[in-house]
Amino acid sequence: MKNRRLRVPWKWLRRAVQLAFLFVFLWLFRQTESDGTGILHPAANLLFRLDPLVGASAILAGKELIALVWPTLITIALTLVLGRFFCGWVCPLGTLLDVAHRPLPKRDTPPDPRWRIVKFFLLGVVLVSAGFGMQLIGYVNPFSILVRGLAVAVDPWLNRSVTAPFTWLYKNAPESVTNVTEPVYEFLKAGVLPFQQNAFVWAGLSFAILAAVFALELVERRFWCRNLCPSGALMGLMARFALLRRLPTRVCGHCKAVADCDEFCRMGAFDEQERLIPESCNLCLDCVSGCPSGVARFGFRKTKAAPAPLEPSRRLFLASLATGVALPAVARVARDGSRLPDDLIRPPGARGEREFLDLCVRCAECMKVCPTNALQPALFESGVEGAFSPRLMAELGYCEYNCTLCGQVCPTSAIRRLPVAEKQKFIMGKAVFDKDLCIPFAKGESCITCEEHCPLPEKAILFREAEAVVKKTGQRAIVKQPFTVLSLCIGCGICETKCPLPGKRGVRVVREETVPPDVKKEYEELEKTNPRPAGGPAAERAAGY
Repeated sequence: MKNRRLRVPWKWLRRAVQLAFLFVFLWLFRQTESDGTGILHPAANLLFRLDPLVGASAILAGKELIALVWPTLITIALTLVLGRFFCGWVCPLGTLLDVAHRPLPKRDTPPDPRWRIVKFFLLGVVLVSAGFGMQLIGYVNPFSILVRGLAVAVDPWLNRSVTAPFTWLYKNAPESVTNVTEPVYEFLKAGVLPFQQNAFVWAGLSFAILAAVFALELVERRFWCRNLCPSGALMGLMARFALLRRLPTRVCGHCKAVADCDEFCRMGAFDEQERLIPESCNLCLDCVSGCPSGVARFGFRKTKAAPAPLEPSRRLFLASLATGVALPAVARVARDGSRLPDDLIRPPGARGEREFLDLCVRCAECMKVCPTNALQPALFESGVEGAFSPRLMAELGYCEYNCTLCGQVCPTSAIRRLPVAEKQKFIMGKAVFDKDLCIPFAKGESCITCEEHCPLPEKAILFREAEAVVKKTGQRAIVKQPFTVLSLCIGCGICETKCPLPGKRGVRVVREETVPPDVKKEYEELEKTNPRPAGGPAAERAAGY
């Protein structure tokens, strides 16, 4: 009975802390969105800034110290004292995997220890590739996988699924029913559901990657954490030097069944010789709570018995080094032989393409906070290394003129946080009209939608009067045909978003350097021959601009 009283508090304390951190994560996840104020919670991106691997890979790839990732020092310091506690007590993905594993049937077959070294191989590849200019962390970082899957797929689907029945009841149910359901919906909308309904391209792919991590629980408990997680591998290597140690360092002889410790351990942190593997122990304390003799414990004193040797071998190190060097080289050859699409528009404040890809960790938080749903995940438009990085798709949404949320939420400064005045001048691209589609050109009919929505104080879209054939009647008429003032246009994309044409729009935003030379020359000449009306905005409105 005495042992039981000692065991139970540790078990429930860890569970309580795990659930508390999970609640904090979900609360911050809900705070990471546009609510109309234009200001985000300052801790919205804290999870990524606490991960040492995120900080290390961003610094290596960007070749600069990044002030935003200073909280990684807290994690490193605590890991050197407590060991790999983050994985067992803090990590929301680990907590969700524990919850998902509970209803699964217990496997009789023992885990394959050979899988354990994969995480160290991935860690080496990520860090070496980052040093050679290729950022791979977005593919294997647990927080990137979790947040991206939730933001791009789960959250929009949740909102749609929950909202649909309430909408149906509001339209079809009697008032006595809606008087009950509407307060419930308002409560959900205020604290559980996202601020707006979003939709993202490649949502299914992001969800499939996240689902695969959970599906691996069918193979082995915490398969991802034990065998694949490079962030856990980095913290595990630091844990070998931690002051807090599990005692004894091997399965002791007090139990009749010597495999009890290994059976309790959710991380499989004992090798074939029943020695503790420090880099695998996540301080879950299951062995302490389950020890029938009360011998297992954690303490700060040294022990004569040596733990299991370091699992990564010299051969593994050389393999990860070679792979980490080869991948950027192959990607560079492929990149040099290809051309970026002219409509690959990055968010406002984004660094140059190469530097942007080096720093971006593909967390999708910028996409989540975008108030117009304009930021979408890319696939291979900028090569394999650009997958899941954000791009502005103006046919779906535009960059809000006064919004700086994407720069506020970026955890590595891949998107710089710009003051509103500077952001309003940041050039993302330039608007170019398609004369085969634009209504005044193609149909000979008046349309000034693009100019009306241009948010700039001095409109970046002007008109010239020209004679055209009205497609409906076949008669000739004078119409106002739009052109872009390239010196003013910032490429926010609202003209493309608001274009009334279905499908392909009559105006599209392209990268500044891809504006065709003949189009650029034509627009510059039109600006000279069709001057802006004198007298400011009021005179422009009077003149029909």
